[in-house]
Amino acid sequence: MAEYIVIDRIEENIAVCEIGDKTKEIPLSDLPKGVGEGTVLKITKDGYVIDKKAEIERRNRIFEKQNNLFR
Repeated sequence: MAEYIVIDRIEENIAVCEIGDKTKEIPLSDLPKGVGEGTVLKITKDGYVIDKKAEIERRNRIFEKQNNLFR
């Protein structure tokens, strides 16, 4: 099973990423082009790959939680 990380924020040339309940700083040069805050990456044996499907699912879960707070 692949491991996933989420980019929390970008500071200069470093992506501060969440891996479970831990954070890790990764140089932007090590990541695929086009990453930004909220990007979900899958860690594979070949490196980091953007996982758009997981990112959309994550954003939808967050959106649903926000909507439920204001009902």
